[in-house]
Amino acid sequence: MKSLLPILLFFTFGVLQAQLWQDNYKDAVSVAQEVNKPIVLVFSGSDWCAPCIRLKRNILESEDFKTYADSHYVLYNADFPRKKKNQLPEAKLNSNKSLAEQFNPKGHFPLIVVLNEQQTVLGKTGFNRKTTPKEYIALLNSFVR
Repeated sequence: MKSLLPILLFFTFGVLQAQLWQDNYKDAVSVAQEVNKPIVLVFSGSDWCAPCIRLKRNILESEDFKTYADSHYVLYNADFPRKKKNQLPEAKLNSNKSLAEQFNPKGHFPLIVVLNEQQTVLGKTGFNRKTTPKEYIALLNSFVR
């Protein structure tokens, strides 16, 4: 019985973390409209783009960002992995390609697009490795105001 507790805590923590990011873009839009929050759309190459990996590790996975984003943003990651073992289901890949055509036609990685709940672009940014999570939050918020 004692060995079940760590396993349950692990899965509970994982589920809580997973709730921060929407599974698909349509859900992100629906949630944004429901709760009247901006969408932070992240274009990344999770297994090949070094700046994308640094953005995720230094900003998006920071406690400051996660705590703030949970109550202020709706998050969606339009990922474009290249390694075979990381490939996305075809429907998700096609959805991400469609999003890239609409919001990232030049193919910049990483690219963060802040949208209102009607999917109007409020601002776009990349990643500067010297930026702190709090500075990044302030930058994203500057697009919303």
